[in-house]
Amino acid sequence: MRTSTRWTLAVLAVLVALAVAMTMKLVERPAQPEAAGAGPARTHRDADTPEALAEPRKLADLPACPVGSGAGPGQLRDVLVECAADGTEVDAARVLADRTVVLNLWAYWCGPCADELPAMQEYQRRAGESVTVVTVHQDENELAALLLMAELGVRLPVLQDGRRSIAAALAVPNVMPATVVLRRDGSVAKVLPQPFTSADDIAAAVDAALR
Repeated sequence: MRTSTRWTLAVLAVLVALAVAMTMKLVERPAQPEAAGAGPARTHRDADTPEALAEPRKLADLPACPVGSGAGPGQLRDVLVECAADGTEVDAARVLADRTVVLNLWAYWCGPCADELPAMQEYQRRAGESVTVVTVHQDENELAALLLMAELGVRLPVLQDGRRSIAAALAVPNVMPATVVLRRDGSVAKVLPQPFTSADDIAAAVDAALR
């Protein structure tokens, strides 16, 4: 075989290897929709069966999702998502009804979200019953969400919303983390498309939104 032919084959082999590597990176990278609500068509992956999630749910030990008796935010009526604590389908509006809510939108692959979740838990501890923090996981990989919550030791209600239907209904910008402050009557007080690093910062932002 001529030397030039060997070099040509070697270059082709390198290019093929690079193409395969880039394809794998694209496959492994979580889908990030261009617009809120334009995300995956499923609430969670087919692999996230009740059996597959049983042990991760035990590890995460999440609290049950609250349910109010009122109608809740009008924009969320008939928006059905999953309560990650037990896998039951819930009406998002009913979950958020009859209470002042700090709604935190996140995904397992979002670094600032992982930094923010413990601060949200500390804020909830300080706020007590005056405010309810509810989080929304916006990726269909529910298993990864449960494992992250277990790793962080964060015990907050989680709505599993791989479709990002809640963000779409509330017109939340396509950034994560993002926080929505909801008044007790269900109206939106403020959308905060920014990360928080401390309970103090969260409290200041929420107080300002509710004035």
